Amino acid sequence: MYVKNSMTANPFTLTPDATIAEALELMRDKSVKRIPVVRNGQLAGIVTHGQLLEVSPSPATSLSVFEINYLLSKTKIETIMTKKVITVAPDTLLEEASLLMREHKIGGLPVVDDGKLVGIITETDIFDAFIEIMGFRNKGARITVDVGNDHPGVLAEVSGIIAAHGLNITHLAAFRSELIIRVNTTNVDEILDAIRQKGYQILSVLRNE
Repeated sequence: MYVKNSMTANPFTLTPDATIAEALELMRDKSVKRIPVVRNGQLAGIVTHGQLLEVSPSPATSLSVFEINYLLSKTKIETIMTKKVITVAPDTLLEEASLLMREHKIGGLPVVDDGKLVGIITETDIFDAFIEIMGFRNKGARITVDVGNDHPGVLAEVSGIIAAHGLNITHLAAFRSELIIRVNTTNVDEILDAIRQKGYQILSVLRNE
């Protein structure tokens, strides 16, 4: 799966001369935590909700409400935004984007194509993609099989059992010695028995009606 399949296309943006007050209002109205900053069509930086809070007066300040609003309406985001932005391309693998976020401890990456901002990929997008890949919201059964020590033909054998019962595998994942299979029916008792007869252990069965 690629970034372009999960990113938010045409994200909300700000210009470098936008104020902190404007950025906070946009984040609040659109329920976003980070906004790319664009100058003349090119990505110039990114500003996050955390950065805005860091430069905003604390509740314990002696400043009046009018003074606070004045400061927020005068301070430009170009003075606080991150200018060296880590980006990805639309054809970047989702795993690569996830690794970049993890390594750099950031929650989102602007997506740039030929110098132009085309989207943004965030932690939430990746969580949604994971749920979609695993088919967790889909009707059917999720079967986790312990296939023991990996050996050639395991996947073919287990999928062959399911095919023999006239069913299709809608989602599939392998993790260490576990094979996670989702089929589009909850009536899987015969399949479970057939898998056990081949010597495999059923670790869990989750049925979604």
